[in-house]
Amino acid sequence: MLHRLNRFPVTTPEIRPTGGHAIQNKRGISQVFSPTKRATDSLVRDATVFDVFDISRVLIESITQLCQADHGNDPDMLAEWIANKSPEDIRLWIESGSILSVCDWNGRISAVGLAQANGGISLLYVAPDAVGHGLGRVLLQALEAQLWQAGHRQIHLTATRSALSFYQSQGWSRSGPATNCFGLPGQPMRKLLQPAG
Repeated sequence: MLHRLNRFPVTTPEIRPTGGHAIQNKRGISQVFSPTKRATDSLVRDATVFDVFDISRVLIESITQLCQADHGNDPDMLAEWIANKSPEDIRLWIESGSILSVCDWNGRISAVGLAQANGGISLLYVAPDAVGHGLGRVLLQALEAQLWQAGHRQIHLTATRSALSFYQSQGWSRSGPATNCFGLPGQPMRKLLQPAG
């Protein structure tokens, strides 16, 4: 049985792009400006029916903008993929007992994930403007912990081409030949969970 997540803060790592430059201000004082960006604290929590519009936004923006390797900007394929991502559909998921988790970052929902009672992860999407800040990793770890607490020691998912390397970098491995997943090529994957520590 899956248990609802407790709200817990997660600190994402500091992002330090390379570069930076020094300039002089009007008074002739040199100042160093760095493109360093500090990711603010994020919070992983269960989604509620009040989140359905933000969840829909994240899902549709992520699929449209970040999964082009999968849908190839084919309007029919894209329409089919996002057809069940409306706020009304997401409300039904929540009301049916599915446990969606979200990652709040910079004051808004920026990542969405769904763990299933059968030990699967059904979806994991990050908003395009939040990519590169570790939110996908943080949310995936929370979903994995949720499945571990539910008694699952081996978990599974089907990765799109766009997400395959991400899951591999998080310790997931291919578990069979590619399959058709909602009209798209999908790679079955699995991960053996280990106790923390």
